Amino acid sequence: MNNQVHREITPLKENDCFLIFDRHRNAFTFPIHFHPEFEINYISNASGARRTVGDHIGEIEDVELVMVGPNLYHGWENYKNTGKKPLHEITIQFPRNLFNDEYLNRNLLKPLRELLSNANRGIKFSKETIKAIEPKLLELSDKRGFDNFLSFQSLLYDLAISRDQQMLTNMSFQHKNDFHNSERIEKVYKFVKENYEQKLKVEDAANLVNMSVVAFSRLIKQRTGKSFIDFVNEIRLGYATRWLIESNKSVSEICFECGFNNISNFNRFFKKKQGVTPSDFRKNFTGTKSVL
Repeated sequence: MNNQVHREITPLKENDCFLIFDRHRNAFTFPIHFHPEFEINYISNASGARRTVGDHIGEIEDVELVMVGPNLYHGWENYKNTGKKPLHEITIQFPRNLFNDEYLNRNLLKPLRELLSNANRGIKFSKETIKAIEPKLLELSDKRGFDNFLSFQSLLYDLAISRDQQMLTNMSFQHKNDFHNSERIEKVYKFVKENYEQKLKVEDAANLVNMSVVAFSRLIKQRTGKSFIDFVNEIRLGYATRWLIESNKSVSEICFECGFNNISNFNRFFKKKQGVTPSDFRKNFTGTKSVL
């Protein structure tokens, strides 16, 4: 791993439920990092700052609310933010074993189960969601004891049922499979991750799960919102962006090793998804790390 991406040792102890940090500061100073805990990050007065989550880089607006899962790269840099207004940042961290599978498998908690699964790709919440939960979030810093834990669980559930959640990273940046609701898709996902560098046909995937091409194409569209080829290419793209971040391989090497057999198509697809060319993405990511 590139030594500019830091593993953070959080203050959470073995028996802690969660920690909350409420702070005002003039600038972002912490480098891109990862840790085994879930994290919710609220930031205000940060217009023009830039967020990095996994292989995603984006400029943020005045108010930001993002949730990241265990061991997912994340960080914020000043970028275009002038620092005229002090940043207000509230960070909540909690261990991944706080809610066990037996608890999460209750019918009532399905939204929470899906929230924790989706957090492995990073979630950006809408302005409407921020406005709705902001009072509860601001109050968390002032509460203590079991009341605080109840408020924290209520906050999580509000986030879980909120609308217009945006996944930030590509699928191969997940650290655990979030296709648990479909064994067939899970099987295909595993197959693609093990063979992404090869030429993959929709017929091969359909045969793998004993379905016709038409039925399989309908299933994968329903479950992922993508065609099979887009599903495959997004997984390839996830590996490509990771190698651009973590390795010194050339763009051409990464293109072919990820299963894109044409450099022009790779550049075109990459720019369509990321907004920049692979070369510029690498420069931007390096810049992000050096600024922080």
